[in-house]
Amino acid sequence: MTVTRTARLTGAALCAALALVGIVWLLRDLAALGPTTELLWYWAGDHGFRIHQSAATTLVDPLLLVAYVVTAFVALRSPLAAPALAVTGLTTLALRLPGLWASGIEALVTTLLTLALAAGLVVTAAAGRHDERNGHAGSGRDGNGEPYGPERPRTGPAVAAGILCALAGLIWAAWELRWATLLPVEYTVGRYTGGRSLMLPALAVPPGWLNAVLVLLLLTAAASAFARARHARPLGLLAGLLLTGVGAGGTAAALRPDWHTYVPELDIYSVAYDLGCFYALAAGLAVLLLLGRPGRRRRVPYRPAAALPPAPPTRRPPGW
Repeated sequence: MTVTRTARLTGAALCAALALVGIVWLLRDLAALGPTTELLWYWAGDHGFRIHQSAATTLVDPLLLVAYVVTAFVALRSPLAAPALAVTGLTTLALRLPGLWASGIEALVTTLLTLALAAGLVVTAAAGRHDERNGHAGSGRDGNGEPYGPERPRTGPAVAAGILCALAGLIWAAWELRWATLLPVEYTVGRYTGGRSLMLPALAVPPGWLNAVLVLLLLTAAASAFARARHARPLGLLAGLLLTGVGAGGTAAALRPDWHTYVPELDIYSVAYDLGCFYALAAGLAVLLLLGRPGRRRRVPYRPAAALPPAPPTRRPPGW
């Protein structure tokens, strides 16, 4: 299935609106915190200057902004953008859903607007599909003018990316299980619902909820890569983008000597967490490189108009 031109333009406009919402909040935080480096360290987890000023955004916001820009570009350039629109919309819905019970009228209005735009992306991807078998307008064509279907990743890069995503998803799932057994029940629930005791930024995704979405996204991307499905590339690229961002934040925390955030005493679990962040950064970059290359285009049988069966007459004769 391809996407009609109207649906592609609509999807690009929705992505632009989502990006505009994120840019407004990012500019607000830049004006509040001042130097860009302070905001970057804040996204990485350094909240030592919270007593002076608190940011509303987190590391998820610039990552989603990149996803919106890339998805809008793909929607405008490729008639095969349905998987990219659907994956971006569904991921946004999953990440922004906890904002419905967040405190603050501005954050709530932003969440409602974001959810509406993300739902519009999913609806556009589903309703704007066009049957590619007729080879007419709206279908993709190669250099010879022959129609082709959505690109599937090549076997080697797909398997390698699937292994990296699956291992990262299992690592993050193991850490969530450890936090669930280590922390009190009330705090564990708050990590998924965003309790006030966590003192999260206005647009922050609760850490437990974020990890759960990331694990689900990574494991789904791994399964799609192993099957070389049509949506494997956009799903894997988005999973790799989020994994790279999370790994970069954890790596920065491990390498900074004057880290202000509470750091437990160095033990095997702290070392394992740092190694997991290093792996997340390396694996995310590798997935982006593996799946960023063009895949193999699937040929679609073309039936010219003359070969199609004749349409039934307007007035059917007796016994038709």
